[in-house]
Amino acid sequence: MRQDNRLPRVLHALLHLSDMKDPATSEQLAGMLNTNAAVVRRTMAGLRDQGILTSIKGHGGGWQLARPLEKITLAEIYQALGAPTLFALGCGDEESQCLMEKAANTATARALQLASETFITALSSVTMADLAVDFEKRLAELGLSPDNLHHFADQHH
Repeated sequence: MRQDNRLPRVLHALLHLSDMKDPATSEQLAGMLNTNAAVVRRTMAGLRDQGILTSIKGHGGGWQLARPLEKITLAEIYQALGAPTLFALGCGDEESQCLMEKAANTATARALQLASETFITALSSVTMADLAVDFEKRLAELGLSPDNLHHFADQHH
């Protein structure tokens, strides 16, 4: 099963947006994420619809954060992405008359529901500002400052 890596990629893009003075074009974000602009537009539109981003049309336009980082939880972003399926696991034949299969399906469904609730709870407790703090800590550990970040980022993107 192919992994859905949109959540960490979008978090990455939002951190970049928070550092930018001007709106970022879909092309700029596509370059940062090593994808194409159409994918960026489609993904960012969902975030705009949920009030996480704003889009500005025309020359000098692009994507900007609609709210401060501390007002955006990772759970909101996950939901804006359509709450991608966490696991490849699923239940068996839900129409089965076999009581053993019904018992197995019930146990599996309960475990999957609990895992999903735990995941959402964990995401709800983290804001984009928390990720920015983690980034700044990592930057400091490398002896870098935001001033010389762009040179470092160019080498590692």
